[in-house]
Amino acid sequence: MKGHSHADTALESSAEGIRALWISLALLAATTALQAAVVAVSGSVALLGDTIHNAADALTAVPLGIAFLLGRRPPTRRYTYGYGRAEDVAGVLILLTITASAVAAAYTAIDRLAHPRPVTHLTAVALAALVGFAGNELVARYRIRIGRRIGSAALVADGLHARTDGFTSLAVLLGAGGAALGLPWADPVIGLLITLAILLVLTQAARQVWHRLMDAVDPALVDKAEQALRATPGVLGVGSVHLRWVGHRLRAECDVQIDPDHTLVQAHRITLEAEHGLLHALPRLTAALVHADPHPRDGIDHHAPLAGHR
Repeated sequence: MKGHSHADTALESSAEGIRALWISLALLAATTALQAAVVAVSGSVALLGDTIHNAADALTAVPLGIAFLLGRRPPTRRYTYGYGRAEDVAGVLILLTITASAVAAAYTAIDRLAHPRPVTHLTAVALAALVGFAGNELVARYRIRIGRRIGSAALVADGLHARTDGFTSLAVLLGAGGAALGLPWADPVIGLLITLAILLVLTQAARQVWHRLMDAVDPALVDKAEQALRATPGVLGVGSVHLRWVGHRLRAECDVQIDPDHTLVQAHRITLEAEHGLLHALPRLTAALVHADPHPRDGIDHHAPLAGHR
């Protein structure tokens, strides 16, 4: 709409999301490298599981970053809605990455239970666990804050994933404490508990990705859209309201009822004002199609020709 920059804002949000991903990737990569060095000298399976999980979390920035870049491309005659759905594809890849990290951590822990091996350099293991917690918590806060600001559910979910990783890092401290007390089974058992934590994150992430793939939205957004439409001068009723996320951008398709005696120009003005109201009521909305229906009068069904197709 003239005088507004909703498209420019969408591009800026994509750039902000990409910047958040690369910064968090660098921080997690440094954390993972330090933990890997400690794993090499200590032989801690619990820390290995945490390191694998942190590495997987860092790598999720790659598909998300690619998705943000693709989402900035303009629509084409084949991809008429643009490439925002690439974020959903990235979400599926993230699920596969989390699954692979769970399998690797479980296999290593079970193998260590079957073939015990002493854990050394326990102080270094404990410090690496604390570093893992601090690194993940910083990344979590940053991703969640930026994700909520730009409306990216994928980025928020990835931030929550990082926060859970931080608590699994703290669990490594228990393994180190058990080893210090002469309990050789403590380290691999903590490794298995970390695997369970990874599976819990996988379940939560899968639910969010499923919602996006199925075009689920927060019902509160539908309520806001209906309120904005009803508040538009000239709108006598609100019909169907359809909202869907395309990446971190929201689209709407709505029906409103207006006076059947209005001219085409008047009807167009009302739908334009209705769209304007939607853009302000729903901050992440970048496109809306508002269809004008004549307000029912004298029992006339203005959609009768389509009755056999609906």
